[in-house]
Amino acid sequence: MTAHPAEFVNWFRFSAPYINAFRGKTFVLAFGGEVVSDGKFVELTHDINLLASLGVKIVLVHGARPQIESRLHEAGLEDHYVAGIRVTDAQVLQQVKESIGRLRVEIEALLSMGLPNSPMANSGIRVASGNFITAKPMGVISGVDLQYTGTVRKVDFQAIRTRLDGGEIVLLSPLGYSPTGEIFNLTLEEVATHAAIALKADKLVFLMDEAGVRDETGSLLREMSISRAQSLLLRENLPDDIRLYLPCALKSCREGVNRVHLVSRHVDGALLLELFTHEGIGSMLTQDILDSLREARIEDVGGILALIEPLEAEGVLVRRQRERLEMEIGRFFVLEHDRVVIGCAALYPYEAEKKGEIACLVVHPEFRNSGVGDRLLSRIEDRAKSLDLGQVFVLTTRTAHWFIERGFIEAGIDALPEQKQLLYNYKRRSKVFMKALSA
Repeated sequence: MTAHPAEFVNWFRFSAPYINAFRGKTFVLAFGGEVVSDGKFVELTHDINLLASLGVKIVLVHGARPQIESRLHEAGLEDHYVAGIRVTDAQVLQQVKESIGRLRVEIEALLSMGLPNSPMANSGIRVASGNFITAKPMGVISGVDLQYTGTVRKVDFQAIRTRLDGGEIVLLSPLGYSPTGEIFNLTLEEVATHAAIALKADKLVFLMDEAGVRDETGSLLREMSISRAQSLLLRENLPDDIRLYLPCALKSCREGVNRVHLVSRHVDGALLLELFTHEGIGSMLTQDILDSLREARIEDVGGILALIEPLEAEGVLVRRQRERLEMEIGRFFVLEHDRVVIGCAALYPYEAEKKGEIACLVVHPEFRNSGVGDRLLSRIEDRAKSLDLGQVFVLTTRTAHWFIERGFIEAGIDALPEQKQLLYNYKRRSKVFMKALSA
């Protein structure tokens, strides 16, 4: 049993929407050969197998730079680069093929372990690899023929999709094949980007040395829009990993990938922390707005209940049955973050007295002090004005100061609408706060 069972329960409950949302989705995960050479891939294997067991369709794209460099050194061959791109002649290509071939077999073996010391040990998760990438020569750059260094021409996404639909993990190596039988040395970031776009992947994840993308002050950017990421690329002091992966993230988002994550490879469990927590551990680039404040729908009932039930158990809120909530869902607003409900509030109008009750104004603990409550309150007040109500009121036992700071004034029970006075619970002894609405 964990030392903090309550924290585990809260984390698991909060992760449940992600578990449900990720089932059947396609994720492309890209990592360099350093992850294997440093011995980190064993831990990553556990997380990959866990995702697969939850119904996520996974495409892995691996690099092999340290393995190739080691082989070249052993063979006494020099490494030549032009504009940061390796020149691959026939001798180098032979070492590239051998390095990638050995590494691919090692990765497949590690993925076949399942989850040791768990009910999923030897679970038989299958791995598929093959000639899914068609490539062409990169050609001449700065007067130098890069020979067998290539670029992606086409991704056989239908073949990959067939393997994914069959329950297999697809492993892509940084090699491409031409229709004439030639083999080309590719980069993992290009293979991952083209694969994610061709598959219309829901997520593309790059594991890298950096913790993520940082702003001008050095603070980690948890979320970025396309325009924000584009402006960051203009900076001159970007770390090498960011300058390498951020353009790929931008291209992917622009061409249909919903989310691209840039995550440190050095943190154990980084993949799970990034995917199953709101804050994440790295940087996420998205093509759309993550926050949405809107009227509640019937399918939001589960998310609202997840927010209010802990407070009901503490006695902060009056308990509401699911049936009642479903009947009254039209009175609620919800604020979503990345398709998960993180805040809610309801308005119950008493039109005869031109007053409205604000109820169930709840914000998830991870998002308090971030303005979510103020946004909900503002939307409720706007709705009250549209109904021609002159005042709103709230009954609370714990949050009096929050409402006072927002212009509410304490009032007596007799200030409530007559119907509400009849329903007042004297055992709870909730305090009444009123606020006049400006025209």
